[in-house]
Amino acid sequence: MTQGTVVKKNDNGFGFIKIDGAAAGDKDLFFHSNELQNISFDELREGDRLSFEIGDSPKGKNALNASKI
Repeated sequence: MTQGTVVKKNDNGFGFIKIDGAAAGDKDLFFHSNELQNISFDELREGDRLSFEIGDSPKGKNALNASKI
C-alpha cells in the first residue's frame, strides 16, 4: 500500500494527501470520507499519516481504502 500525510481537510468530507516520495511539483491526492477505514472523518487531522490504494475516477486519481497508520 502507498503511504502519505493528510495536508488539507475540508468541512465537506474530503481532503488531500501528500504521497510519500512525491516531487515538489506533484499534485496532492484527493480522498473522500467514504474511503476511510477504521477512523471517522471527524477524528482525522491534518498531519495524520495514512496508508491507501490509488484509484482512478472521472476527475483523476484518488485514495481508496485509506487507513490511519
